Amino acid sequence: MSWLYLALAILFEVCGTLLMKLSKGLSNIPYAVIMFICYVISLSMLSLALKKIEIGVAYAIWSGMGIVIIVTFGVIFFKEALSIQKVIFIGLIVIGAIGLNLFGETH
Repeated sequence: MSWLYLALAILFEVCGTLLMKLSKGLSNIPYAVIMFICYVISLSMLSLALKKIEIGVAYAIWSGMGIVIIVTFGVIFFKEALSIQKVIFIGLIVIGAIGLNLFGETH
């Protein structure tokens, strides 16, 4: 169940970040309000995930996967540039998240 909570935390963090972009510096109030709600839900789900997942592992996966997904959305929907350097470093984030998932927890 903790991994489901972590996945939901990532989903709501990504939604919150996309809404932050759409709120145009918090000037679009409806987007800003929904953004805050998404972040509250995200942090709540993260806190539930931390009951069973080590904090370093959970936070690395939460933030790392959030970065990867946000960059992907940025390129696709906001037409942001994608350089080879960006791809390499995002790949390193993915490798780190996978490594933490496979080897990060002690049993």
